[in-house]
Amino acid sequence: MPSIVHDFHQIDFESPGKRHYQVAFHLDGTWGYSLVPLTVVRGHRPAAPGASGVAAFGGTHGNEWEGQIAVKRLCRDLQPDMLSGLVVLIPQLSESACAANRRISPLDNVNMNRAFPGNPKGTVSSRIAHFVKTQVFPRVGVIADLHSGGVEGGFALCTSIHPVPDLKQRAEMLAAAQLFDTPFILFYSSQMASGLLTDEAEADGKIAVGGEFGYGETVNRFGVAHAYQGVLNLLRRYGLLDGEIQKVDSNRPGSPRIVSAPNLEDYVPCPDSGIWEPCVDLGQDVKAGEVIGFLHDFGDPTSEPVEIRAHRAGVLIMMHAPAQCVKGVTLYVIAQDYRQPD
Repeated sequence: MPSIVHDFHQIDFESPGKRHYQVAFHLDGTWGYSLVPLTVVRGHRPAAPGASGVAAFGGTHGNEWEGQIAVKRLCRDLQPDMLSGLVVLIPQLSESACAANRRISPLDNVNMNRAFPGNPKGTVSSRIAHFVKTQVFPRVGVIADLHSGGVEGGFALCTSIHPVPDLKQRAEMLAAAQLFDTPFILFYSSQMASGLLTDEAEADGKIAVGGEFGYGETVNRFGVAHAYQGVLNLLRRYGLLDGEIQKVDSNRPGSPRIVSAPNLEDYVPCPDSGIWEPCVDLGQDVKAGEVIGFLHDFGDPTSEPVEIRAHRAGVLIMMHAPAQCVKGVTLYVIAQDYRQPD
């Protein structure tokens, strides 16, 4: 059984071996705790020179299941005699959101992926973020935050990174993202929100990789495979695990396609509330002006649907998943092939 810890100093990050914990964060309005699962695996073998510790997170949003399952599987499968160096695994970072199958925590209505860097005296989500920032980040050099679209948006299967200004850091993040062997790697905007886990990791100089491994509150088996094997490939690249980098999708001979949607204009809002009928599939190339879907108003059943046309050419990397679409929500994202900076 995992050990329940109230004092962060009770977590042994240093001794060789494998330890399972539930980190207790007291509730704000009543007696009790949110118990966040955490597994520490410190290899029995000496770390190679320059090796970086790796941390992997699932459940930053509670209704995104592929990352939770992949990280839980790693908690079971990774053994200290396989490893050199440190691996930190948190399968359900927003434990309360995961228990509720919600994007945000029902305890404080906070989106964990907007809570960083956190606050030791804030609400429970802010205190969990502060724990990650102060206790996990300093001990590792590589971070994987494994997401999916929940019910908000569908994504073509991809890993995702920000176009950070440090070109050396950016190139290494791209190399890390390629290890997940997803069909796409998406450079996405850091202007859409603040307080992201990966934003905070990047600011600390970490190699930070996100990803969208499914959507619809289902479990995409391909997404789980890419997330699980991708983390193992990270361990191989950064000197923690022996063996060659493993390809995940043997049916796709080429490397992932690298695409970019770096600007706010790339995230097109729904012009009005209605029912969304897509005409193209995620991951499909579209032309500028092409009809990609219709928005229906059932208040007037005789009305013509509104045609939604692509604002530019590229690949449809994200599209609103539920049929019911509220005015202002991101309806779609069209990314274009990435050009390496000079």
